[in-house]
Amino acid sequence: ERMSSIRKRGQKWHVQVRRRGMSQLTRTFSSLADAKAWSRSIETRIDRADLPPSIRDLKTITLGQLLDRYEREVTPRRKSVELEHFRFVIFRRLGLDRITLDQLDVAALSRYRDKRRRSVGRETIRREFGILQRVIEIARKEWGIPLTRNPVAEVRKPPPGSPRTRRLGEGEWDKLQSALDKTRNKLLGPLLSCAVATGMRRGELLGARWEHLDLKRRLLLLPTTKNGHPRHVPLSPQALAAIESCRGMDQERIFPMAPNAVRLAWGRLTKRAGIEGLHFHDLRHEAISRFFEMGLTVPEVASISGHRDPRMLFRYAHASTETTLLKLST
Repeated sequence: ERMSSIRKRGQKWHVQVRRRGMSQLTRTFSSLADAKAWSRSIETRIDRADLPPSIRDLKTITLGQLLDRYEREVTPRRKSVELEHFRFVIFRRLGLDRITLDQLDVAALSRYRDKRRRSVGRETIRREFGILQRVIEIARKEWGIPLTRNPVAEVRKPPPGSPRTRRLGEGEWDKLQSALDKTRNKLLGPLLSCAVATGMRRGELLGARWEHLDLKRRLLLLPTTKNGHPRHVPLSPQALAAIESCRGMDQERIFPMAPNAVRLAWGRLTKRAGIEGLHFHDLRHEAISRFFEMGLTVPEVASISGHRDPRMLFRYAHASTETTLLKLST
C-alpha cells in the first residue's frame, strides 16, 4: 500500500511518500510542478523495488541468521560441504555473524577484508567473499530478505593470483617417502602415491569408493567431480598398488580420511621432510606435468585430469619443454 501527499507550507510544497514496510520519504520544493514530478519518480522507483527497505526491518536480522539458514538448507546440497562449514566457523569466530543487515555495507565488509589480509592470502579472501555473496544473493532472491542490492558484490576483492606452477623439486619425493616412514597414518602414503599417479584432486581421492573400482579395465569411476561431470580415471600399476594397499581399512571408501585430517597430516609431513611451499594440490600439477612428459596429447591428459577447457592445460606446457626439444632434434 502506497500513499503520497503534497501540502503547501508557507511558500514551499512539502511532499511525503509512505508505503507499508518502508521508511517515510519527505522533501520540500519551491514549486508544485517539481513536487509532483518528484512524487511520481519516487512512486516509480518503489514499483521497481529500487528503494532501500526500512532500516527498522533490517536491524532485526543478523548476517549470522542468514549463515545459519544457508548452512542448514543449502550447504548439504553442495559438493564442498566440509569446506563451507569451515568457512562459516571462521566467519563466526571473527564476529561477522553479529553484524545486522542494516550495518552490512561496503565499509564494514572492506574492514573485514583488510583484517583478513593480515593473516591469510588473497585466494582465501576471494573464496570467503564468494560464499558471502552467494548467501546474500539467495537471501535476497529466495528468502524474501528486503535487500535491494548485494553489498558483497560491491566490495573490491584482491586480484586473483597467478596459477601455481610448483612441482616436486629434486629429491623432494624421496624426502616425503622418508618422512612417511615415521608417520603412524597408514593411509597417507598410498594417498600421495595415488595423487601423483592419477592427478586426482584431494576431494576426488577421498570420495573414491571400492564399488567404483574396475580392476579388469583398470579404471576408477568418479561419479561426482568439481566440474559436475563424471569421469573414468585410468590406473597405472603405481596407482593400483597404492589402492590395493588400502584393502580392509574401510568397506566403502578407498581412502577413509577427512579433508581436515589430510590437511593436518600433510602439514606435519612436509615439516618433518623439511620441504617448504609445497601444497597437497601441487601433486596434481606434478602428475599432469608428468603426463605431458610421457608424450600424452592434450585431449588424453584432459580425459584423465577432468579439465573441460583444454586452455587450462596450457600452463603445464613448460613441463614438457625438454621432451619437445628431443622430438625436434630427431
